[in-house]
Amino acid sequence: MKRIVLILGIASIFASCAKESLDALAGRVYDLASYQLVLMDSNLPQGRLPKTLDEGGELVTSDIKWWCSGFYPGSLCFAAMHTENLKLAALADKYTHYLDTLSRAKNSHDIGFMLNCSFGNHLLLFPEQAAADSLVLREGADRLASRFSPVTGTTRSWDFGKWKYPVIIDNMMNLELLMKFGTPEQQEMAISHADRTIANHFRDDYTTWHVVDYDPESGEVIKKQTHQGYSDDSAWSRGQAWALYGFTMMAVQCNEKGYPEASARFKAQAEKVAEMLLQRLPADGIPEWDFDAPEPALKDASAGAIMASAFVQLAGITRGSLSRRCITMAEKQLRTLASPRYLCEKGECKGFILKHSVGNMPKNGEVDVPLTYADYYFLEALMRISEK
Repeated sequence: MKRIVLILGIASIFASCAKESLDALAGRVYDLASYQLVLMDSNLPQGRLPKTLDEGGELVTSDIKWWCSGFYPGSLCFAAMHTENLKLAALADKYTHYLDTLSRAKNSHDIGFMLNCSFGNHLLLFPEQAAADSLVLREGADRLASRFSPVTGTTRSWDFGKWKYPVIIDNMMNLELLMKFGTPEQQEMAISHADRTIANHFRDDYTTWHVVDYDPESGEVIKKQTHQGYSDDSAWSRGQAWALYGFTMMAVQCNEKGYPEASARFKAQAEKVAEMLLQRLPADGIPEWDFDAPEPALKDASAGAIMASAFVQLAGITRGSLSRRCITMAEKQLRTLASPRYLCEKGECKGFILKHSVGNMPKNGEVDVPLTYADYYFLEALMRISEK
């Protein structure tokens, strides 16, 4: 009898020490997300969307014009698709349609984030609404294309500040709207923007500047600097994440849309960015808010989540050792983010899923707080790796 008890005890110890499977991890996170996203709805005033938490832990909201407005609807779509929960699907439909008028909004370079992350996923969740969703997405692509300059070969980013024609690395993400829902001419604009980004945004070590300012008359580069990183010469972590994700996405989209040469160029660039990140990321996979910020520096869960999603996608289009190392890093990042250090407990965080992201450290904005885009790319990465 004692022998049986001893054997059972040893088996229990080994079972508790066994690594949680990725399917179990995804299930655990999506169970939490289902609760948290519904909780978020109960905390939101009518017509508002989540932004972050303030220093007192209270919910900060935004209107639909905030660049992050598409992430909460997108997270609801992911959770509804993963769980087949009808309440989540109803909320996804409700909050996506908050953004109906954005396709006609002027002067937003982030229309891709806002519409592709919401309506782009809503289209998959509600195929019966595909015609209406596609119309919104095509109108949004027209709006983004209106910001393209044939002189600079890029879409303009900000309309504020001291720059003449600023282009930020973040804008690689908005190109997905042009590639998926734009005309062939608009797809060519996206390819031009990505090619100009390769030419002008990257340093020799494949880290990227945050902002490149162009002369709108000549198309020449005026200056290269940061707006949200530690210094003009540093590697702002979320900017590096945008680069990895953006060029991986462009490689996939160009392949699907019939631009094989462009696809090869963008895949090669994504691979070089990935190699740089794989060398620089810490043991737990989650970067500090800027790779070159002085110690101690806060971690940025949002950058880790974006990278994880991109690493999974890149692993599917590259080969050999790099593919294996990308998926290994993505798994490491997801396991870290799914740990108690980063994952909110049920009922905490006003309905957010992840803690410890950094929005804009130089401006002391959204520092060490939950952020909607951290949640979105975390859920996307889990869906992607579950499909592998």
